[in-house]
Amino acid sequence: MSEAARKDFHTKAQEKLTPDSSKSTLDKTKESITGAADKTAREAQPDSNKTTTQSLGDKLGRSKDNTVHGSTHESVGDKVKGALGMGKH
Repeated sequence: MSEAARKDFHTKAQEKLTPDSSKSTLDKTKESITGAADKTAREAQPDSNKTTTQSLGDKLGRSKDNTVHGSTHESVGDKVKGALGMGKH
C-alpha cells in the first residue's frame, strides 16, 4: 500500500499479535494515533478508487467497527454535524 496515512496489513497484524503488556506507553500511543489516521484515510477515499485488496480490507474494518461500536449508518461528517448541532432536525 503506498498511501502515506495508511497502515499496511503487515503492520496492523503485527500490532494485533503483540501483547499490550510487552508494548511501551509510547508504542501504544503511536498505535492509537496512527490507527485513527488510518481510519480517517479509509473513509476519505471511495472504495471504487482503491485496489481490490484495500477495498476488501477497509470493508472488513468498517464491519468490525460497526459490530464493536454499534452502527448508526451515519458518515463521520454527519456525526460531526450532529455533535455541533448542525445535523438533521
